[in-house]
Amino acid sequence: MQCFEVTGGTALTGRVRVTGAKNSALKLMAAALLASGRTTVEEVPDILDVSIMSEVLRRLGCGVTYERSGLSGGGGRVVVDVPDDPATETDYDLVRRMRASISVLGPLVARCGSARVALPGGDAIGSRGLDMHISGLERLGASIHSEHGFLVASAPRLRGTSIWLDFPSVGATENLLMAAVLAEGTTVIDNAAREPEIVDICSMLAAMGARIDGAGTSTLTVEGVTELAPVTYTTVPDRIVAGTWCIGAVMTRGDVVVERAVPEHLAVPLDKLVGAGATVEVVDGGVRVAMDERPRGVDVVTLPFPGFPTDLQPMAVALAAVSTGTALITENVFEGRFMFVNELVRLGADVRIDGHHAVVRGRERLSSAPVVATDIRAGAGLVLAGLVSDGVTEVQDVHHVDRGYPDFVDQLRGLGAEVTRVDRADAG
Repeated sequence: MQCFEVTGGTALTGRVRVTGAKNSALKLMAAALLASGRTTVEEVPDILDVSIMSEVLRRLGCGVTYERSGLSGGGGRVVVDVPDDPATETDYDLVRRMRASISVLGPLVARCGSARVALPGGDAIGSRGLDMHISGLERLGASIHSEHGFLVASAPRLRGTSIWLDFPSVGATENLLMAAVLAEGTTVIDNAAREPEIVDICSMLAAMGARIDGAGTSTLTVEGVTELAPVTYTTVPDRIVAGTWCIGAVMTRGDVVVERAVPEHLAVPLDKLVGAGATVEVVDGGVRVAMDERPRGVDVVTLPFPGFPTDLQPMAVALAAVSTGTALITENVFEGRFMFVNELVRLGADVRIDGHHAVVRGRERLSSAPVVATDIRAGAGLVLAGLVSDGVTEVQDVHHVDRGYPDFVDQLRGLGAEVTRVDRADAG
């Protein structure tokens, strides 16, 4: 067990580089299954989840290599060699560790006609059922049932259809897209997710030969094709990591240039930071965020894109905890996102939870204490809180953070923070 020791009191200043989005790269790797041959995905973060997805693909018969670029931010190249006849079963010991493993379901059913995928695990941030994945694939003609902890799907040939999603689920949209591109006829997905990661997978599928209209809108129209070809493709920059650095700059009253940040992907979070009193400007190849005084409290409501991302909600609560006044943070996506608040309270934050609302009364400074990361984003939020606490804050269970933030400690230290990774036995 390892932890981060975070010494508070230093403003984040300098430049930091963002590599490809975790939430996109994992799905692009799964999309490689749709075509035999060698697919290369660039700007893939060097994180634990990529290692897990690589092993998932290997057990499906693919050859997978990762070549690190050596640039700050832990980006690299994944090369996936897909056989003509991949295996169709994923093991529970891998899938339980990362929910994104379910994204192989659509490609396997579409290309191989069958799949046996273990039910996934992942972060404990609330209910994330697979009903929309299953019902959508069934509308495409697949037969699906559950047995012994596996989803078992079969479909001699998928056929295009109309699908309405009850909620604009990113995962369901991606799985159904990857199935529909090889289905016979036309598929229309209504109330589809509009996240930049959806646009990214549409772009890669189009490069492979898929015919997709409506990327970035709530209606996706897919004309099925008989086969796709392998490609080389570059992952979209990670807006959540970029947003984390932007919020960190404001919390610590620093001045940070986030290289490769795409401002259009962070329009609402950046607007909230302006409301908090920050200077935000688009610079060549990124975004600069600077803060001179204590931030003002701003209300935040999480929503699917283009709204405020649920993945940045822990950072928004941490920001409110050291801002002036009172802020109301409303969580509309994952009901379990507030699990980390108890840890933030241990640092002296004044937070009251009422259903899916958090009322946060800001304080000048937080107080260091041992805390536990409950998921990827909670861990990052607690580290930022540690940067504005007195003394040394110990953040435990940092394996969660490793799943989403490449080179996290090194990048923090590059911005002037005093953060150290230590073995738990040596902590304190």
